[in-house]
Amino acid sequence: MPASPSTARVINDRLALRLLQREGPLTAGQLKQLTGLSRPTVADLVERLTASGLIEVAGETGEQRRGPNAKLYGIVAGRAHLAALDVRTEGVAVLVSDLVGRVLAEASVPIGGDTGTGTAVERAVTLVERAAKEAGADPLHTLGIGAPGLIDPVSGELRDSSGLPEWHRRLVAALQERFPDARAHVENETNLAALAEQREGCARDRDTFVLLWLGHGIGAAVVLDGGLRRGASGGTGEIGFLPVPGTDGLPSATGCEGGFHSLAGSAAITALAAEHGLTARARADEPVAAELVRRAVDAVRTTPAPRLPPAPADRSPEDGADPLRDATDVPDPGADAADPVAVDPVAADRRPDARADRFLDALADRLTLGVASVVAVLDPGCVVLGGEVGQAGGDELALRVARRLRLMAPLPTEVRPSALGGGAVLRGALLTARESAQDELFGSGAREAPGLPEAAQRRMRVAR
Repeated sequence: MPASPSTARVINDRLALRLLQREGPLTAGQLKQLTGLSRPTVADLVERLTASGLIEVAGETGEQRRGPNAKLYGIVAGRAHLAALDVRTEGVAVLVSDLVGRVLAEASVPIGGDTGTGTAVERAVTLVERAAKEAGADPLHTLGIGAPGLIDPVSGELRDSSGLPEWHRRLVAALQERFPDARAHVENETNLAALAEQREGCARDRDTFVLLWLGHGIGAAVVLDGGLRRGASGGTGEIGFLPVPGTDGLPSATGCEGGFHSLAGSAAITALAAEHGLTARARADEPVAAELVRRAVDAVRTTPAPRLPPAPADRSPEDGADPLRDATDVPDPGADAADPVAVDPVAADRRPDARADRFLDALADRLTLGVASVVAVLDPGCVVLGGEVGQAGGDELALRVARRLRLMAPLPTEVRPSALGGGAVLRGALLTARESAQDELFGSGAREAPGLPEAAQRRMRVAR
């Protein structure tokens, strides 16, 4: 059934605005080409959107052609201002942008574990006020807030969660009180990171994938057929509670100690590094585990591995062969089998790069336990190692996990490192705020309709 004229106008307007958002200023001719709409239809929507104050003439083009220059139309960026917040147990980060996502101000504030609830809330709210003032964003139109814990799928509110500070739940109400005209949208931090990786990071070519968040804590976000899956209670991805071998016990309903968190959380990774003789100081705004992994990766990449004597040819599983370890025993392509240079195994074992190599192998063993469980249940085809630790591990850690995963899971799965790291939460919060603001300002009509040409429908899906 074809769309009604009014619905078609809304859809056409949204399509044009999405394209202007993605491509930047365009001429009417370029809009015609990208949308597949007729010239009169494009002329009507340009006039309509200009009159409504959503787009404006942003310049001219035509230096390469004869005749008068063509006008370039762009979104009125100052029509609305947005704030994105990354709320963590140890502090808050905020950025303020215009309607097209151009960042105008950024700030952060640490909040220690001994800070009182009222003081913590006031620090966070003051931070947002200061950033908005610096950006000249008065008033704020939309707030996008990323926080750890469960988000109620019905009310959209942050639920009570054990282990999280009380000021987290108080913060949303305080922000709404201080910015009464702003719309606030709260989302789980890992879900926002997945959204950012899908739109701007390493998963832009994936409609289905799982992001494994590796930061101070751990979590997972599930994207199936292009959409986030939150679950019946908003708890999809609470992978820290996953029972796994290698821990001292089992997790409980009130705590994830004994679950996957005990193997892959920042504290667990730091302890694992110490077992291998590796230490580091944390960089600002990231867990120490990220710096440990980063240094380990640098060590194994910059220092050639020593050539140890080969294992006996008749070694068998009964001799203690480890299929996970053997899968990663890739010969050095630069090695010469006739090279007579001998290496002292004891000295080689003490080299910093040898310790780093063993640490990364042990970490990959741990991560694969969680990844294999996710793959067996969801078959996502792609797993992103996200957060600060996932980005620090880069291709080196992702490759080690992928090798082990091939031995543990029968389903083909690509393992990728995060492109955005810890900054993915802020980017995802900004994308959420921007989309919400645009839905309101641009009109929330249907996104697709059979009355549009198929080519235009495809372009609308891409332009989101």
